Amino acid sequence: MLPGSIQISGETLSSAEIRDICESLRENSVRLLSLRGCQLSDRDFGRICRGVAESHSLAQLNLNLGIVSNINRVKQLAEALKTNRSIQSLFLHGSPLTDAGLALLNPALSIHPSLVALDLGDCMLGDEGINLICGLLPPDGAKSGLKELTLSANPGVTVKGWGRLAIAVAHSSQVRVLNLDYNPLGDQVAGMLAVAVASSRTLEVLDLEGTGLTNHSAQTLLDMVENYPTALRTLILAENSISPELQQQISDLLSEGEEEEENEAHEVTAREKNPWICQSNPSSQMVLVTSGLGESLLAETEM
Repeated sequence: MLPGSIQISGETLSSAEIRDICESLRENSVRLLSLRGCQLSDRDFGRICRGVAESHSLAQLNLNLGIVSNINRVKQLAEALKTNRSIQSLFLHGSPLTDAGLALLNPALSIHPSLVALDLGDCMLGDEGINLICGLLPPDGAKSGLKELTLSANPGVTVKGWGRLAIAVAHSSQVRVLNLDYNPLGDQVAGMLAVAVASSRTLEVLDLEGTGLTNHSAQTLLDMVENYPTALRTLILAENSISPELQQQISDLLSEGEEEEENEAHEVTAREKNPWICQSNPSSQMVLVTSGLGESLLAETEM
């Protein structure tokens, strides 16, 4: 039986409810724990953190909308993350961490063996916080790092901070999804991000909704998509001062790239299924001979 989930939103949690949650964590029967906008005492928050530390099944932890509300809770969460080895996704959206709080969390985040998705949207971060986050995006060839990063609605970050992030993304071999929506980025930062997208081999989704962009930055992004090979498949530009025509052009180019990639994947699959292919020279007609052997079986195991 697969581990289940506990999802509670906007409620005041009693000590008895916290006890039940902690027992489930210790029994390794929980894969997802989400306490979104809930009220609980500092003592009970500490109990939750101890349960998280002991859990071997917990893959996703959501403490969004003010759960991590003070520096003591940040410290308790950091201690739990130092011990936990199973969490793959951590969501702290809407927590007043500030750069000081992130500095306390960072040592645990940087050594966690399984963490691949992190949401620090609306966490009151600034440039110092972004510098710490860049350390979670190791350069190509280094250890594995984050694959999904959300930094929505952190208006305290300056152009310098976003520039540092763009450099980290450009050299990261892991990050696939980057959400920067509702930050006052402007055209200057968009230009930096265009360079990062062109350099990245893995970035597939970039969310720039409501970031103060104009047709100028849209044209830069269009040129990037049109002239550079990129892994990008989704670029969100809603709620910006960008013409529908430019948005459609970018969307069409990204769709074309996705179709080409799918066609290439189908060709590779066909070759793998029919390994006996003889081609005497590049200009000759391909002769296909099937071996009669059965197809190999591929199996994926969900972590």
